[in-house]
Order: sequence, then structure tokens, then C-alpha cells
Amino acid sequence: VQLQASGGGLVQAGGSLRLSCAASGRTFSTYDMGWFRQAPGKEREFVARISWSGGSTYYKESVKGRFTISRDNAKNTVYLQMSSLKPEDTAVYYCAADRGGGSGYSLPGSYDYWGQGTQVTVSS
Repeated sequence: VQLQASGGGLVQAGGSLRLSCAASGRTFSTYDMGWFRQAPGKEREFVARISWSGGSTYYKESVKGRFTISRDNAKNTVYLQMSSLKPEDTAVYYCAADRGGGSGYSLPGSYDYWGQGTQVTVSS
């Protein structure tokens, strides 16, 4: 499966952005999907995950209540709605697909396919 992330940009603190990740292929609806981010000089970190059905979601503690992950299996797309953005949210955001059987939903190694990343910059 190929993943294409979009929707990043420059926003002031307190603002909102919605990231999208479009997937190719017929098996998108069978994958759990995640969003990760990587700031300069830092390791890639987990942000959010949604199960294949959309019935379960998981979030990094610091984004709970501000970010919402969702998916539309008919459109082969997963979204990350980000609100009340902070400068510390600045990073390249990546979407990823998990075929299953991974060792942990927050671990990058559990995901099998990755998008190219989209830059999110939050100014203070």
C-alpha cells in the first residue's frame, strides 16, 4: 500500500489544521492506521492510532483532547484533526499502516507502510 500525507502548513499557536493520509490499494480497510511525528534532532514519536474499523483510538497523552484521529474507509483516507496547536507540536507528521501482529501500537516498528511526511509548523 502507498500512503500520501497532506495538509501540513504554518499556523499560529492556538490554531487548527487537518492532516489527511490517502492510501492506495484495496486493503486499506483492514489496516490499523497511525500518525507519528518527528521534530528536528528528536526521535519519531507516536501521536495517534485508529483501528481498522474506527472503533478504537489511542493518543499520545500530550495531544489528548486536542487531536482527533478518524478514517473514511470508503475514501481510503485517515485524518488527524489538530486543534489548540502549540509550538511544541511543530514536526514532520507521518501516517503509517499496520497490517497487524506488531509489538505495540505506539512503536514505529509495528507499522509496515509509511507516508512521506507533511510539515507542521506552529508559531508562537
